[in-house]
Amino acid sequence: MDAPIIQLVLLLLLLIFVIWLYILPITMAGRRNRSGLIWFLIGLVASPLLAILLLLALGDAPGRPTA
Repeated sequence: MDAPIIQLVLLLLLLIFVIWLYILPITMAGRRNRSGLIWFLIGLVASPLLAILLLLALGDAPGRPTA
């Protein structure tokens, strides 16, 4: 009887992790003076991990001073 509860908890943890993976590129893009919507769409089409890696590789947007 405990198995369905454990499965439900694990499913909820997995869902939270996946949602966090899609939110992370948005926040990273904002810190780098880039469009969060564009990077969310890149993560949605390709994968959020690819969007995160690309943001790390690109760094800050050129021509805009960082705060």
